Amino acid sequence: METLLSRNAVPIIDLANCNRSGLTDISQSLGKALSEKGYALLINHGISNEKIETSWQYFDKFLELPETEKVAYERSKASDGENHGYVSPGMERFDGRTTEFRHAYNICKLDAKHLPEKPLQGFTKFINSLTDDFNVLGRFILEALALSLDVSPLYFLDKHSYMLSDDRFNLTTLRLLYYPPVDDTNPSKVIRCGAHADYCTFTLLAQDSEGGLEVKLRGSEEWQRVGHLPGALFINCGETMALWTNQRYHALQHRVVVPEDESSRKSGRHSIAYFCHPDSTTLIDPKELQNNGHKLQNEKVYNAYEITMALARGAYSHNYT
Repeated sequence: METLLSRNAVPIIDLANCNRSGLTDISQSLGKALSEKGYALLINHGISNEKIETSWQYFDKFLELPETEKVAYERSKASDGENHGYVSPGMERFDGRTTEFRHAYNICKLDAKHLPEKPLQGFTKFINSLTDDFNVLGRFILEALALSLDVSPLYFLDKHSYMLSDDRFNLTTLRLLYYPPVDDTNPSKVIRCGAHADYCTFTLLAQDSEGGLEVKLRGSEEWQRVGHLPGALFINCGETMALWTNQRYHALQHRVVVPEDESSRKSGRHSIAYFCHPDSTTLIDPKELQNNGHKLQNEKVYNAYEITMALARGAYSHNYT
């Protein structure tokens, strides 16, 4: 199958030198990729494949629990405005109508009280270690993004102080995902993840296989398959960053379709996503980053929390009365 990757149309950024000396070069490569393509693949990023695969093994064990146990951890039981918990198939619909065939677990709180520690012994310690790894990489990317926009390296860091600590203060989320096998002979009847743009500053995505991730490139209405590079992390920006940068870094439209190949379709698919958000009280003012001479498309100042919640309500609105 032809993919963007097979056509050498995917920017690949090597983070092997993700230190002070390599930060400038990486920031330039990242800025070019996100402004021109809207995405990139990161290699040598420092998060081990073993840890990512272990997270999927834990999630598989969670999904094997009886429904009566899983329901205790559902996102729907969280307080209004909180995102933590299990999302069963059908609970989330990005177009507001179509049932989406996937399981997810949103991790926003890291204490054993809010994690399935009792049925999954050791999960709390493990997930704290994994979130530390993602936060370290996330902070480096925030510095690189700031440099790419010709502002202080601390510009974004100062506004992302509470990542993966508590979703009452910051909506950064580590999301475990599992797409079950699809037995239907007509894959067009089922979708794994509907078309949408993320809500956050940026997203990092790890996948276990070529499982149907498609993107719409800037200025195009055509869906194109990305392809799979083992061990790489896919990065794209969300609506918050698009507003912040006056669309210089736009929010990438993407979806996950059911593979046409029968063997791939009948295999489950795992992924893990790190959605990096600003602290909820952050004011998103595009005028602060307006140094490229382009006319502001919107001079409104936004609240980071309100951007995300307005978009999230659309995906979950069918669950609200």
